[in-house]
Amino acid sequence: MDEKIYQVSTLSALLKGYSRKVVNVGELLKHGDTGLGTFENYDGEMVVLDGHCYRVARDGSVEEAPQDMGVPFASVAFLKGSESFEIGAVKSADELMRLLDLKIDEKFSLNSMHLVRIDGEFEKVEARSERGIRTQHVELAEVMGHIQNSFTFSGINGSLICMYFPDYMEGTNSSGWHFHFVSEDRTKGGHVFDLSIKNAKARWDRLSRLDLQLPQEAAFDTYSLADKA
Repeated sequence: MDEKIYQVSTLSALLKGYSRKVVNVGELLKHGDTGLGTFENYDGEMVVLDGHCYRVARDGSVEEAPQDMGVPFASVAFLKGSESFEIGAVKSADELMRLLDLKIDEKFSLNSMHLVRIDGEFEKVEARSERGIRTQHVELAEVMGHIQNSFTFSGINGSLICMYFPDYMEGTNSSGWHFHFVSEDRTKGGHVFDLSIKNAKARWDRLSRLDLQLPQEAAFDTYSLADKA
C-alpha cells in the first residue's frame, strides 16, 4: 500500500483566518503517529511524535494535548523510516534544507511529499509559538505579530519533524520544508526558523497519497480561498 499523508484543511484556509475545529486530537491520531500542525484559534504549535500530540505554548513549553482539543490544520502520517541516514554538523536551517533537497533529488522524487524525523544533538534551535486568539475572517498575518513569541534553545537533544510538499501543492500546504521541534524530555519545542545540528540520525519516508479532510461546517464556504491575479 502506498504511504499517505492525512491532512486537516488547507494552508490557504488557515492563512485566511479559518482556525476553527475541523477534527479533534483523538481523531487526528487515528491517521498518523508523526507530523505537525496547529490548534483551534492558533493556540500553539503542534508536534506529533511516537503517536503523541504535543502542544507548544507561547513560551516554548510543551504539554501533551487533550484528546478533545480542536485541530484546524495539521498533516500526519505513520512514519515507517524506509530510508535512514546520518547527519553531521549542520550550521543553519537553510543548510539542512539543501541537504534534504539533495537526498530527495537523488531519489528523483522532488514532486512527491516527504516526511523526515531527525533525532540528535542540536547546538541551537530558534523557534516560535503563539497564544490563542479567537477571530473570524481575520488573516493570520494580521494577528501573528500580536500573538507569537520567539525563543532560542541551546545545547539540547530532541527531535525535528520535517514535512516537505512540492511547489505545485502551494496553498494546499506550504511548499518546501517545514520544521517543528520537541526536546527529548518533551518539555520544550516550537516551529523552527533556524537551527544548528551537532550530529543526528534521520528517518525518512516518501509519501505518494494525500487524504484531505476539509471542514464540513457552512462557515468554511464563506471564506474566499482562491488567489486572485
